[in-house]
Amino acid sequence: MDGKAISTRGPKIYVLLNKPKGYISSVSDPEKRPVVVELLTRVKGRVYPVGRLDYDAEGVLLLTNDGELSNKLIHPNFKVAKKYLVKVRDLPSKEDIDKLENGVWLDDGRTLPAKARLVRQTKENSWIELTVYEGRNRLVKRMCQAVGHPVAKLQRVEFAGIRLGEMKVGEWRFLTPAEVERLKSL
Repeated sequence: MDGKAISTRGPKIYVLLNKPKGYISSVSDPEKRPVVVELLTRVKGRVYPVGRLDYDAEGVLLLTNDGELSNKLIHPNFKVAKKYLVKVRDLPSKEDIDKLENGVWLDDGRTLPAKARLVRQTKENSWIELTVYEGRNRLVKRMCQAVGHPVAKLQRVEFAGIRLGEMKVGEWRFLTPAEVERLKSL
């Protein structure tokens, strides 16, 4: 304007949300279900979820208006780690855990090798820590189902090295400059 360039871009915003169950990882929903951005009170500017976290899952969800970083974090070539705590039916055998680690055949192809370990068990269920390096739709649920252990509960506890810490479900905070730099250096 008047010979000067006008920038419509505001500052970059980076948010960590402990997503509760019952929210869509989106900015809008045609079915009028709650969306995660509704939880981000006091955030000035529009941010978008980095990838997805199922409606019935909870845990780490990053949101940003930095499209370049978002694309890098979700692009399969970068193999960004996503760690889950998964409650499954019954007790997985060592062979089941090995299958998860070596890659499981799904209807859309074999999964990448993952890290899996049994955390604890009860009489009817077990908890597995599962780290995956790709972002297919409902991947963790489908992997566990493929080895015969349907998922009862799913919580993402880490994404690209970012952890929840003491955050309660539904809480959010801005990422620190050090966290943002670490993400950018991946």
